[in-house]
Amino acid sequence: MKVFVKEFKEFIMRGNVIDMAVGVIIGGAFNNIVSSLVNDIVMPVITLITGKINFTDMLIALDGNSYPSLKAAQDAAAPVIAYGNFIQIVVQFLLTAFVIFLVIKGINKLHKPAPEPAPTTKTCPFCKSEIHIDAVKCPHCASDLNE
Repeated sequence: MKVFVKEFKEFIMRGNVIDMAVGVIIGGAFNNIVSSLVNDIVMPVITLITGKINFTDMLIALDGNSYPSLKAAQDAAAPVIAYGNFIQIVVQFLLTAFVIFLVIKGINKLHKPAPEPAPTTKTCPFCKSEIHIDAVKCPHCASDLNE
């Protein structure tokens, strides 16, 4: 049992497990932001553009009755296919993916690799030895490099 506990402790203390836990926590908070973006900003604009159609109230009642809203159908305990909610969740997913793409793209721009250092050596065209970049005469074969 002690070996199992020790292995579990080592597993938990690895950097990647801690990073994953932090990612899950931040992801949960990020989900709230994206949900608000979709529900409070994007969907009202889409509703206005589509002629004031409220996507969350789009449903198919399976009991044959007609309900003015999803809430009314849920209050009546009616079986429904709430395809409007599905549309909203798909939009939310696409926005989440797009925002994550933008965040990662921005982070990648911040982590540009350091430029390659300027070369300090060159190859002699005659003897193929490596020589200093500023050399005008090869120290190995005595060739004049200014030609």
